[in-house]
Amino acid sequence: FQRTDSTLDAHWGEGAPRADINVDDFGVRWTGTLRPTHTGTYRLALVGTVKFQLYLDDSLVVQSVYPTHDGEFPDPRFAETEPMRLEAGRRYRLRVDGEESYGEAELQLLWATPAEALESEAAETARRADVVVLCLGLTARLEGEEMRVAIEGFSGGDRTRLDLPAPQQHLLERIVTLGKPTVLVLMSGSAVAVTWAQEHVPAILEAWYPGQAGGTAIAEVLFGAYNPGGRLPVTFYRDVADLPPFEDYRMAGRTYRFFEGVPLYPFGYGLSYTTFRYDRLRVSRDTLRGDDSLTVSVDVTNTGARGGDEVVQLYVRYPHSAVPRPRRDLRGFRRVTLGPGETRPITFQLTPAAFRYWDADAHHWSVENGPVVVEVGASSGDIRLERGVTVAGQR
Repeated sequence: FQRTDSTLDAHWGEGAPRADINVDDFGVRWTGTLRPTHTGTYRLALVGTVKFQLYLDDSLVVQSVYPTHDGEFPDPRFAETEPMRLEAGRRYRLRVDGEESYGEAELQLLWATPAEALESEAAETARRADVVVLCLGLTARLEGEEMRVAIEGFSGGDRTRLDLPAPQQHLLERIVTLGKPTVLVLMSGSAVAVTWAQEHVPAILEAWYPGQAGGTAIAEVLFGAYNPGGRLPVTFYRDVADLPPFEDYRMAGRTYRFFEGVPLYPFGYGLSYTTFRYDRLRVSRDTLRGDDSLTVSVDVTNTGARGGDEVVQLYVRYPHSAVPRPRRDLRGFRRVTLGPGETRPITFQLTPAAFRYWDADAHHWSVENGPVVVEVGASSGDIRLERGVTVAGQR
């Protein structure tokens, strides 16, 4: 059968283009015309879970042979052309063939238009604006697990660089030179080293991959209808050079627990439209013996002019440990909503398990005698108060 599609963006899942077609054995052909609006360098690409071929003026320019057995996870495959120079106004014959043999079926045609034209258009739009909201970042088709991606900065779903893709960084710097108030909305599923933006952009909002309601959520934050209270679940490093080689699976030098450098944004970091003060850190006992538990309390006050959420974080560290230990360990966190001027006590309960470590020689968990520092703060890099206790009588 034949039909007209406005875009090549097919997602049939476990189905087929029509109900009477065998879902595990069908083929599709799209034909059309590509007419560029600008002369320049283009790239065409296909993303799909089917075997596909892309032809331009009857020449094969992209193909992907998809596996035909159930032993390989049917992740979407990405394949792109070499850079091609296309002329504005010329009509190019376009043909895409797709063949489904098993699993879910989806196929999408993508194209990258000349970066110079897009960047100039974006810069001109920004020049006419009062405020610029610039949405940059990554996509779930670039970073993930066991992906067939091999482009600059990405390899098989892994990140080989931490900074923004080069065209995005260039666009960001060009927009900032316009002198307009600029908000960077960062979309990613992992940490991005936006070191230059931290120094030159007045506001950065990490939106992750926010879903179809993300636009509304972002607008509500930017217009002040919602006071953000998110906190980073990962460390944002300044540069990939700050980290050990990716092939080194040891934790040394990684995460808030073992990283010795200064991160761009520490684990647990996050801002809001109000401020908070921490007072009166209290512990239920100074010495822990046997199965003693420890109650930790702190008073948190909203010192700003509007209500908001604070995420109070509790860490412990071991200043004189005889065995290798992390720089600090997160042992609890509490989200609290406070009105302007409101104070509330926040309480944590720590059992002996909060102070234990795995003894690799003895092959069991152990609790070490000695001093322990209990810390509370707004992030792993913003410890507000600390109190020492002693663990004694453990064997």
